[in-house]
Amino acid sequence: MAKAQPSDFDWNKLGFGYHDLPYRYRAYYKDGQWSQGGLEEDSSMAVNEAAQAFHYGQEVFEGLKAYRREDGGVNVFRPDMNAKRINTSADRLKMPHIPEEMFVDAVKQVVKANQDFVPPYGTGATLYLRPFYFGTTPMVGVHPADEYTFEIFATQLVPTTQVG
Repeated sequence: MAKAQPSDFDWNKLGFGYHDLPYRYRAYYKDGQWSQGGLEEDSSMAVNEAAQAFHYGQEVFEGLKAYRREDGGVNVFRPDMNAKRINTSADRLKMPHIPEEMFVDAVKQVVKANQDFVPPYGTGATLYLRPFYFGTTPMVGVHPADEYTFEIFATQLVPTTQVG
């Protein structure tokens, strides 16, 4: 699948769907700590068939948006609150917390790297961010994973009230 380019889009008719934008953020949890993490271009992941997420549903996600301002700048609405919510969800599944600073920094990195895909002001469209993480430890047994992958990818959408 070819990576999307800004010229590929009619900003007024995006709808809600997945577009393979150039950059996403990934970090890995192993041996009780999160890796440094960083931007990656490959949207594919190699995950073991016995990964905890597949068989026991150990996965959480959030969603937030980046908006183009009239002056051309970009705003993201309260990513710190999304960090708190994803960790609240993680508590219920016995998953390790993502440090709030890491989460917010990852959001900023993804928005900045994909800023050409933040729709123009006035279109009603946004850059949608999907932070998620999941248990990757290969196992058959009901207990929390020891390893996790955290990712934030970006795609565009128009508000659901405009999707036909």
